[in-house]
Amino acid sequence: MAASFGYGGSGVAAVPFRVLGPLEVSGERAAVSVASGRQEIVLGALVLELNRMVETTYLVDAIWAHHPPKTARAQVQICISRLRRALLDGGVDATIETRARGYILKAPEGATDVGNFRRLVAEAHALARDGLTMPAVEALRSATALWRGRCLAGVPSEVLAGTAAQWDERRLEAVETCMRLQLELGRHEHLVGELMQLVAGHPLRERLRGYLMVALYRSGRQAEALDAYHQGRALLTEELGLDPGRELQDLAQAILTDDPVLALAEQPEPRAVVATQAAQPAQESGADPNPVTTPRQLPADVYDFVADDKIVSAICDAVTEGQCKGPLSVALVLGGAGVGKSTLATHVAHRLAAEYFPDGQLYCDLGGLGGRPVDPAQALGRFLRALGIPGETIPDSLDERAEMYRSLLAGRRILVLLDDAVSDSQVMPLLPGTGSSGVLVTSRSLHTALPGAHRFDLEPLSTEQALRLLGRIVGERRVEGEAEAARDLVRLVGGLPLALRIVGARLAARPHWSLTFMRNRLQNEHRGLDELAHGELSIRASFSLSYEGLTAAERRLLCLLGLAEGTVIPSWPGAALADDRTPCTNDLLERLVDTRLLDITAMDQDGETRYGMSPLARTFTRERLAAEIPEAERVEAVRRMVGGWLALAERAHKEVYGGRYMFVSGRAERWHPPENVVLRCLRDPLGWLESEQENLVGAVELAARFGLDELCWELATSLVTLFEARGCPDLWERTHRVALTAVQEAGNERGRAAVLGSLGTLYLHRGDYKAAGPYLSAALGMFERVGEVRGQALSLRGLARIERHHGDDDRAMTLYESAERNFGRVEDVIGRAYVLGEMARITMRRADFAQTRTYIDEALGICRSICFDRGQALLLRRLGQMLMYQQQHEAAERILLEVLAMVRASGDLVVEGCVLHDLGRVNADLRRPEHAIEYYSQSARIRERTLDHGKAAATRADIVAILDRPVPSVG
Repeated sequence: MAASFGYGGSGVAAVPFRVLGPLEVSGERAAVSVASGRQEIVLGALVLELNRMVETTYLVDAIWAHHPPKTARAQVQICISRLRRALLDGGVDATIETRARGYILKAPEGATDVGNFRRLVAEAHALARDGLTMPAVEALRSATALWRGRCLAGVPSEVLAGTAAQWDERRLEAVETCMRLQLELGRHEHLVGELMQLVAGHPLRERLRGYLMVALYRSGRQAEALDAYHQGRALLTEELGLDPGRELQDLAQAILTDDPVLALAEQPEPRAVVATQAAQPAQESGADPNPVTTPRQLPADVYDFVADDKIVSAICDAVTEGQCKGPLSVALVLGGAGVGKSTLATHVAHRLAAEYFPDGQLYCDLGGLGGRPVDPAQALGRFLRALGIPGETIPDSLDERAEMYRSLLAGRRILVLLDDAVSDSQVMPLLPGTGSSGVLVTSRSLHTALPGAHRFDLEPLSTEQALRLLGRIVGERRVEGEAEAARDLVRLVGGLPLALRIVGARLAARPHWSLTFMRNRLQNEHRGLDELAHGELSIRASFSLSYEGLTAAERRLLCLLGLAEGTVIPSWPGAALADDRTPCTNDLLERLVDTRLLDITAMDQDGETRYGMSPLARTFTRERLAAEIPEAERVEAVRRMVGGWLALAERAHKEVYGGRYMFVSGRAERWHPPENVVLRCLRDPLGWLESEQENLVGAVELAARFGLDELCWELATSLVTLFEARGCPDLWERTHRVALTAVQEAGNERGRAAVLGSLGTLYLHRGDYKAAGPYLSAALGMFERVGEVRGQALSLRGLARIERHHGDDDRAMTLYESAERNFGRVEDVIGRAYVLGEMARITMRRADFAQTRTYIDEALGICRSICFDRGQALLLRRLGQMLMYQQQHEAAERILLEVLAMVRASGDLVVEGCVLHDLGRVNADLRRPEHAIEYYSQSARIRERTLDHGKAAATRADIVAILDRPVPSVG
């Protein structure tokens, strides 16, 4: 029976998952104990995103903020497994489901206190909109009563701390809204004590202080209301060196003058006073009486500006540094199209103008990459006229204009804003000669040698910043009311401020459009950029400026990069797409990085740069690809890039197996990356395959889409090296289903045989012998028709395993012998070693231990001669099993422990799960139940991680029956 998620009389939700305070979990049977540290972090992240997928990469970042270990993903999987068991044992009505890229905590919507808080706040806003103020207050009171302390208090995660702080902020916003509504109801006298307590706890929140002032004033305590204001002003001055905001200042003035706007009938709040005051014309104190010689050229600031406060402060410090230290200081703001460089620079300029640069502000749009760059002499002419120099007296030459300009600015405090600069040579003549002035430059691609320059690389907004910007444009209620759609919009535009402004402008102009409706329009990749245009604003136009500034070769390469499926790629695919074989593959991409059309996303452990594109840049690039690159050229580019992935995957297979063994080859053309790239990639071949998993799988699907069936099936089957060792049956099947369709449509019988045979092997790994048989039989027949001997050997080996499983050891041995002969004909020594190991299993069951040892020794000798570590581990495991059969349990344990160390060093999860299971059986036979259970438990967890749920369940059954099954059987 599911737990009830109703509310008790206290208004505190009786829910399984509570995060509004310390993390707590309870079920029908008992409170659930969650281990501190990693398990707390993983569960906290899942609860905050209830019924939505949380990516594994996010969980890794949440646990290890800066330096995750190589085993990070494995440790996350272990946490998930333990949490599943804890939830099940506690009787919690919830499950954790695995997805390709992460996990989902599935539970009823009311299963978390944070979800109930969100629902109650939304109900309160709806009630307030309908004029039902008292019910809205009650809903907000219930919502805030859910909190037991800071969100996720005590959970040790920097990443989650940021998210938790956002929820704490939402609680305070709910409290403020509740106070405002109660003031509207005339409950000011009842609120004074509560507001005093809130202000004491949050002394810098000006809105709460304003509500306290209003409550005191309406209660006939005008002097105390003004004293509350003066206390706040003193605190702000002492703590931050700031005056209270305009809102609070206007409120204090209204209280001092008994302004009628504060009367209850007007439903006052500080914002109403601000609106009244804002309507009055501002007087600019200290304005220069001669506007001709005191330029005020800054573009208008935006009222809804949102940015990282730390970056804003750092830029302000850089611009004003010269006034403190003497030499001229230049702040250079760099960023891609639409990232908000100009908006940020304009905001900073306005923020500094009055206090630091009272002698004036000069502004010039320098034309950017795709426009017509402004000549510096022309820009100087404009500046000189703005500084009061008559046009007829301005000299003609650039040098003379620059000299006059520097002379006029010497000793004066003037801010120079140079927007969208192209080059150092364009900017240098426009720099003042002394540090009394400040310079702020924006650019998309400036490689600067400007003296005194401080560089600031602007990134897209974070999710929370982007949501705040969207809320300021369309209204916070619309964003809060469709929170999921709002987050999707932010994701679709990659947090790009220009795109968000366009989305916001369209939504603001169409109040009947929901955010969900806008999201659905944007999700259509073919129309996405069409949707991101409104009036003079256009994302496509913004990207086009950068694009047109590239050379023809650079534009072609950028378009071709749109073919890559992976979100993050190394540098060599760019060389393959361009068919450039120079050893320094990074050089081709650096110009695209300079223009911010391509991003550097990371550096791997070998120092290799990783590249990626924003979602909108990728959409723009693919538009240009379709329009400018002929289809035949696209096909050849894909052929080279996928050929490069195949060449590397094939080399990785050779490194793992000691040669080209157990592998059916086709006729696909390889594109070989530079040898320095190959050597760097293959220092750890299995590790490289795993790290490039997304790109490799994407390459299989890309080859299929472009009709490159030979490349498609060869790459898919070569990846079995990864799928087999790391336990990735879902990806094994996904890639092979794609490849099977490709070879069937192309009538490629050799490729079809290879894919069918590999799928048969996959089903054998899953223990589905009934499904495996038809695939392997069909593959064998096709391999015989095309004369592919190695393929026949692989198919015979699989069919032999099916017969052995059904108990027909004689038939199995006959098939194994045929497979061994075929492997011998093609000199596939590893294939022979595998078959010998399987034949040893049959002779072991026959108790012919001498023959078993002969088979094992011969196979081990083969594997050792070519340094095939995985084969050695498998054969040593078989030797350990033989010793178990012979009741030599201590000797078996020593061998199996040696194998365990080998497979853990190589990261072979599949074999590790098998060996741990063997060790469990050995320890059960040795009457060590505690050790046996621990080994079995580790084996079950690994098998769950590799999606081998059948063997995991069987292993857990062994734990239950451990004392009733003293005699081991070979698993």
